[in-house]
Amino acid sequence: MKINKRKIVDGLRLAALPLVPVYALITALRNFLFDVKLFSAKKVEATIISVGNLTVGGSGKTPLVVYLTNLMKLHGEKVAVLSRGYGRKSTGFLFVSDGTEIKTTVEECGDEIYQTALECAVPAAVCESRVKGAKQLLATSEIDTIILDDAFQHRWIERDLDILIFEQRFLLEASPLRRTFLPTGMLREDFSSTKRADVIVLNRKFSEKKEIPARLQKCFATKKVFTAHYAAEGFIDVKKKTAYPSKEFEGQKSLVVSGIANPHSFFKALEQLNIDTENRLVFRDHKFYTSEDIQNIRKQFYATNVHSVVTTQKDAVKLMQFKKELDDIDIYYLKIALQFDDGKEFINEIFKKLGEPKKK
Repeated sequence: MKINKRKIVDGLRLAALPLVPVYALITALRNFLFDVKLFSAKKVEATIISVGNLTVGGSGKTPLVVYLTNLMKLHGEKVAVLSRGYGRKSTGFLFVSDGTEIKTTVEECGDEIYQTALECAVPAAVCESRVKGAKQLLATSEIDTIILDDAFQHRWIERDLDILIFEQRFLLEASPLRRTFLPTGMLREDFSSTKRADVIVLNRKFSEKKEIPARLQKCFATKKVFTAHYAAEGFIDVKKKTAYPSKEFEGQKSLVVSGIANPHSFFKALEQLNIDTENRLVFRDHKFYTSEDIQNIRKQFYATNVHSVVTTQKDAVKLMQFKKELDDIDIYYLKIALQFDDGKEFINEIFKKLGEPKKK
């Protein structure tokens, strides 16, 4: 008998419903203690930009971090990226990259920071304590700006700019159950916490721009709200790093491999590119692949007689280590970039908050 994992997960979420008020109370109390200064944030000697969200997974934090990192580099800032390193197989401070060379493995530091360090070529590190991590980054690298990935809830470090990102689909389509607090729903904090943000980004990914729900408009009313979307920039050969335009994949039948929090937009992007996505292998978010998983991919590849394996960029950094096992299989990742519907206004707002860039 086939087990319906979705029904099991939904059942566990419902069973956890009595814990929701407890989580909400603890979160509210913690924020209150920071608000009245009984808990205090610490200042470090760098410009600190925080990127975060109110929900768990899938809003687009990493593409926004990549966008901001490249923006800061373009304007003459000496920038580094600091993350907790969700899902990593290590603890404490870990130096990920010096800007020219990756110093660790994706398993040791986590897939998101590894992807960012590869793509942006900047110093990067992971540490549970952002204060400790920022100080050690400053001690080991010549930097003046640190971008914190997923740090809205980490209030122990002062920041010069706080950016919140939401997935448009969550705001529009999430069920009432999913709009509750953890552990049943997806909320880390109440929507009233948007008051701490300087800028709000609504990520529509590959969907059309839609109106913000009335129930949330009052939360966003006093904030600068920008909409952004994903642009597909073609496909990259995971093993050879060769780039190909999307049109070369039109009409192809592929095995789609995904291990991200919300694969809906990935599937939608492939469908918009006229790629057959009927054959899918969907894994949990932050999945670290094993040799058994690779054999399963190989088995499905040959059983479905597909042209290639197509995956996400976050999955690609973990599949790279299996080049030998995948030697006879063509495997590509979809390269995406975050673009703002009004990029000039967004950039102006960023530097209005931070001050004039070094390079205009």
